[in-house]
Amino acid sequence: MGLVEILLLFAVMTVLALVPSTSVALVVARSSTAGFLNGSAVAAGIVVGDLIFVFLAILGMAALAEMMGSLFLILRYLAGAYLVWFGISLMRSKPPSKVEASDRSASTLSASFLSGLILTLGDVKAILFYASLFPAFVDLTAITASEIAIIVVLTIVAVGGVKLGYAYAGMKIVSFARGFKAERAIKTTVGGFMVGAGAYLLAKA
Repeated sequence: MGLVEILLLFAVMTVLALVPSTSVALVVARSSTAGFLNGSAVAAGIVVGDLIFVFLAILGMAALAEMMGSLFLILRYLAGAYLVWFGISLMRSKPPSKVEASDRSASTLSASFLSGLILTLGDVKAILFYASLFPAFVDLTAITASEIAIIVVLTIVAVGGVKLGYAYAGMKIVSFARGFKAERAIKTTVGGFMVGAGAYLLAKA
């Protein structure tokens, strides 16, 4: 895999990570309501989920993923239910004057991480996507350890970088909203979007 292929793969993965999706919505929602660290934890969970799919695709396990459809169906239901629950909780919550310390606790960060991971793993099609994307840039039948390392780094930088950017944007959104006493409207809007995204996942499952 030459420099041109590396740059092209990085560009494709970055653009795809930028596309608005339920994972982006979750990152922004957690960052805007619980702080940048929680948004970052969600982003980390998403990256880990993507890395799992990357390794499955590289190891030629796309067929196995199709056979395990019931497991991924359960994960999709869990992800959809979580988004609906989170959205309703967000709309019903009282806007605090500042992000509470508990929102930065290890348990809360772990929950944010797991939510990002479960949401990502609920999309089994991602394995098939990676399995069809990588052959355009590298020969999977003769892939080397260095090429695998490059793909892992590209995934972390492209997907992680973009999601962290969204987390930072979410933090700025809530700061702006507080400055204009509009946090209630922001929470209601984001919460409604999360409920809609969760309902979409459940309907699509």
